[in-house]
Amino acid sequence: MIETELPIIVIAYNRPKSLKRLLESLVRAKYPNEKIPLIISIDKADDNQEVVEIARAFKWQHGIKTINEEKTNLGLRRHVLQCGDLSQTYGSAILLEDDLYVSPNFYTYTKAALDFSDDKEYIAGVSLYNHLLNVHSLDAFLPIEDGYDNWYFQFASSWGQAWTKKQWKGFRNWYTDGMVLKASNILPRNVTDWSNKSWLKYYISYLVSENKYFLFPKIGFSTNFSDLGTHVGHDSTAFQVPLDYSNKFHYNFSSLYESNSIYDAFFENIKLAKQLGFETNELCVDLYGLKKRESKKYWLTSRIENYKIIDSFGRSLKPIETNILENIAGKDIFLYDTSVEEKNSNTYDRYRKLIYNIRFISRQDSIRACFIIHKQRINAFLKELFKL
Repeated sequence: MIETELPIIVIAYNRPKSLKRLLESLVRAKYPNEKIPLIISIDKADDNQEVVEIARAFKWQHGIKTINEEKTNLGLRRHVLQCGDLSQTYGSAILLEDDLYVSPNFYTYTKAALDFSDDKEYIAGVSLYNHLLNVHSLDAFLPIEDGYDNWYFQFASSWGQAWTKKQWKGFRNWYTDGMVLKASNILPRNVTDWSNKSWLKYYISYLVSENKYFLFPKIGFSTNFSDLGTHVGHDSTAFQVPLDYSNKFHYNFSSLYESNSIYDAFFENIKLAKQLGFETNELCVDLYGLKKRESKKYWLTSRIENYKIIDSFGRSLKPIETNILENIAGKDIFLYDTSVEEKNSNTYDRYRKLIYNIRFISRQDSIRACFIIHKQRINAFLKELFKL
């Protein structure tokens, strides 16, 4: 059981509009009858006076509000690590970056999830956010429904996350400041390619190397506006997800052993191999086509490769792995025997994949989209031209 004083830590930099919006969502949320510390941590910036003023003016009715104004710029990674370290003082912590927005039930959910996870060594943190997009391939994603309120992901959350003291300490004991992540088969390439300003890439590597997971909700308790900032080039709704507005206060969490909704860092269902009758060390599951060929004999992938095809499947049902479980006929996903080289005469159908991901787009909207994209490219070209 976590300590009753679960603080909310808001990480701010130079986005006043974002901070104000997040704080307003905190006001609308439901809280238990106990004192809840609110810590607004503001990294040093040349233009953050308005951020400081918003933080100072904000009235917090549920406990003590503390504002930490950094005297020098920490950068995102050091800032998050410093805020995460507050879990050692309070016994646990919720971290929210300033471009997030929370469900009215975010606090009750997070507290319940931390209570559930505290004695489970395989859980290394709790996410408030629920992914509906594979951030590596930008394909639509859904965790498989198994009757529980949570799923497991070998991928840390940076869009609303919480840790117990023990969970954060495990990561901090593993992490070193001079650590360099190199490309490998066990991590998605774009994760290792992320800037060294990212703290998230190191936490993901920690999860994979130590075989631990984040507990994710089936519906979001935070969502992401992706406001323009240091690490975001433009505003986007791509990562917006539905929020929980229910009157539910009790959650049915699965253990790792009960769950069928367990995913590796590539968004691939870890239990799929067993469900198909393979040992885990026999089959590489690669439905999004992001993994390099492993030493495993069998490869289940959406890639067109020149190996013997044992079976093939369509891409129709959602989530994507249900096409395999239900044996949906098609030529979108292939089960290869990589010990036998053989010409694959099939071609990759990009149109089918597009339609699968976007569900539906009208002819008029597709024409408008093409026009907008074409116009944006022309404008970008003209800007570059006049720079010269």
